[in-house]
Amino acid sequence: MSLISARSSAIQAITNYRPESAPLNFAETKPQDLFGCNVFDDRAMRQRLPKNIYRALRKTIDRGESLDPAIADTVAAVIKDWAIEKGATHYTHVFYPLTGQTAEKHDCLLQPDGAGGVIAEFSGTMLIKGEADGSSFPSGGLRSTFEARGYTAWDVTSPAYIMENPNGTFLCIPSMFLSWTGVVLDKKTPLLRSNQALNREARRVLSLFGVTSSLPVGPFAGLEQEYFLIDGNFNFARPDVQIAGRTLFGARPAKGQEFSDQYFGVIPQRVLSFMMEAERELYKLGVPVMTRHNEAAPSQYEIAPLFETGNIAIDHNHIIMSTLRNVAKRYGLKCLLHEKPFRGINGSGKHLNYSIGNAELGTLFNPGETPESNAKFLVFCAAMIRAVHKHGGMLRATVASASNDHRLGAHEAPPAIMSIFLGDQLSDVFEQFRVGRITGNSKKRRMMSVGVDTLPPLKADPGDRNRTSPIAFTGNRFEFRAVGSSQSAAGPLTALNTMMADSLKFSADWLEAKLAAGQSLNDAVQSLISHIIEEHSAVIFNGDGYSDIWHKEAARRGLPNHRTTPEAIPEYTQPETIALYEAMGVLNRTELKARHEIHLEQYCKTVRTEANLVSRIGRTIIVPAVVRYQGELAATCVSMQAIGKTFRTQVLDEVTEYHWHMHDALTQLDEALEKAPSVGDSLAQAQFYCETILPAMESVRTWADKLELRVADDLWHLPSYQEILFGK
Repeated sequence: MSLISARSSAIQAITNYRPESAPLNFAETKPQDLFGCNVFDDRAMRQRLPKNIYRALRKTIDRGESLDPAIADTVAAVIKDWAIEKGATHYTHVFYPLTGQTAEKHDCLLQPDGAGGVIAEFSGTMLIKGEADGSSFPSGGLRSTFEARGYTAWDVTSPAYIMENPNGTFLCIPSMFLSWTGVVLDKKTPLLRSNQALNREARRVLSLFGVTSSLPVGPFAGLEQEYFLIDGNFNFARPDVQIAGRTLFGARPAKGQEFSDQYFGVIPQRVLSFMMEAERELYKLGVPVMTRHNEAAPSQYEIAPLFETGNIAIDHNHIIMSTLRNVAKRYGLKCLLHEKPFRGINGSGKHLNYSIGNAELGTLFNPGETPESNAKFLVFCAAMIRAVHKHGGMLRATVASASNDHRLGAHEAPPAIMSIFLGDQLSDVFEQFRVGRITGNSKKRRMMSVGVDTLPPLKADPGDRNRTSPIAFTGNRFEFRAVGSSQSAAGPLTALNTMMADSLKFSADWLEAKLAAGQSLNDAVQSLISHIIEEHSAVIFNGDGYSDIWHKEAARRGLPNHRTTPEAIPEYTQPETIALYEAMGVLNRTELKARHEIHLEQYCKTVRTEANLVSRIGRTIIVPAVVRYQGELAATCVSMQAIGKTFRTQVLDEVTEYHWHMHDALTQLDEALEKAPSVGDSLAQAQFYCETILPAMESVRTWADKLELRVADDLWHLPSYQEILFGK
């Protein structure tokens, strides 16, 4: 199929899609019966496991106690029977390598029995540990390519589940991924280690307040996932979208998002059908999806689950991303998770709503009605302020990528400066501690009169939200808004846990020392909070994060502003970062250095791939269309001269000028790619791609986008923004 016919077919397909899946018969299957039906959750464990095995397993899951290897064979046998009842023939240990994506290797549950048949085999050893070839995954120099052995290890705190396919099902076991030498090669292992560190230090603080719990104290997370949906035919007609996940060319449409009519608008029928089926698949997997709506940009949407424990929330977000991609195909759609698929309109993020607590304590970031007298909350909140001020640069590094660089700092996402928004009420409370005049009063919730007789007065929050802040307090949690749509949130969550563990350790040390010196707990808490606010209040900013004034003010305050990935990634190897992660037992110096190398390498590869695409599309698709149009215009001039009339078009002059500029820009891009270093200092390589290749790509695009607005539409092969974004 030619590109032109693909473009035409895409437009026609928009109104003629045929979903592959039949509607659910709600007379036979109730929505509530679907939830968790493909998960080996507590309900399944309680029903199927012997009571003593169930209790032992729950101690590991709930209290973090070591798994008794003696129960593994029984658990594996029960999981095997459950999976086979659901049609599974294979199992896989699902893990998150340092590519940031999900990885899995499928092994068969069925083994020949020697008598012409098969038996199902799945032992405790097979459940607990798997083996995968680790040579092709990024290791940042931790291993040579000929050293291949890697191990997957069962994460018992995350339930096994069944994935369905039109041709069968398979059992998925959430796992960690380690090298033969024990080096961390994944994103889950550091997260689980950071959970342990957070639990240890949070319990120290809580014990000073006389608070105990039988459950570990850990992170809660809620991940709002933004994404774009476009017609699948447009994806195949746009090599840049197909390979890079974003448009490398494209003139702005006559209408973008300036009317604000997309946000929370009525969801188009085709999209709503997709959403309903995606949610149905997620319900089966126990993902508590709560919200769906149109986002701000045309063809942009959001899905958000309820709050969950941090580890489960990360696993579920990976499942959400995979499900969105797979279900979209059934409706002839392409799900784009890139942070900036289209220039000139909002990109996509993944807001990480973060809190600390457990099922017994609730969230420790809950201020209550009188936060000024809630000492426990004030200590935990102050610890967050200190953490972000001390380690904001490192937190920025965890969301650094070539794709997220296009979004951070634009007028749809927070700036690259890590700051905290507290709102009027908490800012007032902490200011009282800073100046040493604690009045015991704070701003309260006001009653909002709607002016409609049938409605009672409504309670308004004591402060408004700030959508320009990267880390905003939103009532009972902090919302970290800098995570990119396509990124695994495991890295940022690990960083938040580790930072908080360090600050809670500082707080516990301070309070214990003051109490040992004879101070009361109240006086010790007041001195701690006063100290933290005096030393770290520079990170608090309640104003407009988009303003130039804030960037100047942030520099005056000494806050880092890493605008690009090459600026941010070196934070991984800063002495204070290494000291933090090693002290908390999360990652060692070698593992952090490996992440530094891997992220820079991924940045270079991403930009080089996009640059190659710009050159190829420019030379083989755009330039030929321009030449043909120039030929038509020139032929018109010649034909007019043949009949004795002088005829020269301004369009021909413009197209010719833009063509030559684009030709020069393509030449400069190709020459720059030839000079790009491929060996040596990884940071120098990344800086070259950032400072030389990206501007060269931008120059090509500038002239190509001008040409799109001049060349005859029937000669322009690439589907336009108007067609892609507004074709529902």
